[in-house]
Amino acid sequence: MTKSKPWLSLGGIGVFAVLLLGVAPLVLTDHWLNNLGKYCCWAIVAVGIGLAWGRGGMLVMGQGVFFALGAYAMAMHLTLETAGDRTPTFMVLYDPLAPLPAFWEPFRSPVVTLLAIVVLPVVLAGILGFALFKRRVKGAYFAILTQALAVALATLVSSTIRETGGDTGLSSFKYFFGFLLNDPANKAMVFLITAALLIVCLLVVWQLYRSRFGELLVATRDAEERVRFLGYDPANIKLVAFVVSALMASIGGAMFVPIVGIITPAEIGAAASILMIAGVALGGRASLFGPALGAMAVGWGQSSLGSTWPEGWTYILGLLFIVVILVLPKGLSSLPARFAAARRRPGEQRAAAPAAAPELAEVKA
Repeated sequence: MTKSKPWLSLGGIGVFAVLLLGVAPLVLTDHWLNNLGKYCCWAIVAVGIGLAWGRGGMLVMGQGVFFALGAYAMAMHLTLETAGDRTPTFMVLYDPLAPLPAFWEPFRSPVVTLLAIVVLPVVLAGILGFALFKRRVKGAYFAILTQALAVALATLVSSTIRETGGDTGLSSFKYFFGFLLNDPANKAMVFLITAALLIVCLLVVWQLYRSRFGELLVATRDAEERVRFLGYDPANIKLVAFVVSALMASIGGAMFVPIVGIITPAEIGAAASILMIAGVALGGRASLFGPALGAMAVGWGQSSLGSTWPEGWTYILGLLFIVVILVLPKGLSSLPARFAAARRRPGEQRAAAPAAAPELAEVKA
C-alpha cells in the first residue's frame, strides 16, 4: 500500500460527506431522503462488520443483538416521550391497571437513553467477547454462537408482549427528543444526524486501519499464532474490534427507530443479521467503503424489489450472495483492481519477474 492511499481514502470520505450532507437533502424528496436515512443506518452497522469480519476475520452473524439494544433503548424513550405521564397504549390494552415496568423508568431521561445506547452494547460485547476469545472460539463456532444469540433475543422479545410489544413491536412515535417527527424539517434533521454518524464511523475505521492496531488486527486474522509468539494477546485485539463493531450496530439501531418509525423482532433476528452480512460481502468486507455501499445497495434492493416481489427478493438476495462469494470473494470493491490487472500487457508481467529477482537474492543473502 502506498503512503498516499490512506489520504486518498480520507478524500473519499470527504466526497461521501458532501454527497450525503449537502447534495442529498437538496435533490431528494422527503420520501427518498427518509429511505436514504434508513440505508445509512444499515451502513453504520456494516462499517462495524467490515472492521470485525473483513479485517479481523470474525464472522459476526449476530449483530442483530446489538442493533436491538440501541433500537429498543431509543424506542422505549420515544414511546415514553409520546405517552407523557400515561402508561404506553400497548400496555394498557393488555392490562389497564398494570404499572410501568421498572426497567422502563430510566428511559424517561434522554441522557440515560443515550448512555444506554453506548454502554449496553460495549458491556455485553465485552463480556461475550472475553468469554469466547479467551477460550479461542473462532470460525464457524463463533458465527453460530453469535447468530444463536440473535435468534434467542428475537424469540425473547416476541414472547414479552406486555413489556416490549411482542411481534407488533414499538411504534407510533410522535417526538424525537422534543422535536415533532411529523415535521419535514425535523425528519431532515434526523437524516443529517444519521449521515453524520456514518461519516464519523468511517473516519474512526479509517484511523484504525492505518494505526498499529489495524496492522495487528490483520496479522491476527492471517497468522494468529505468530502474533501470540510475538508477545501480543490475539484475544485482546479481537475484543477491541468486536466491541467497536457492536457499538456501531447499536448506534445504527438507535437511529433506525426515529427514521422508520417502528422496531419489531423481525429487524433483530437471524434473517436481519444475515441481511447485514450480505451487504458487507457484496460491497467488499476488507475495504473501507465497500461494506457501507454494499449495505446501502442491499437496503435499496429490499425497499424496491422487496415491496413489489417480497417472496422472490429473498431468493435474489441468496443468489446474489452465492455469486459474490464464488466469483468476487472480495466483493465489488475488488473490481477496479481486477480491471487494472487485466489491462496490463503480458510483457509487463514477464518483465516484472526478472526485476524482482535481484531483490529476492538480496533478502536471501
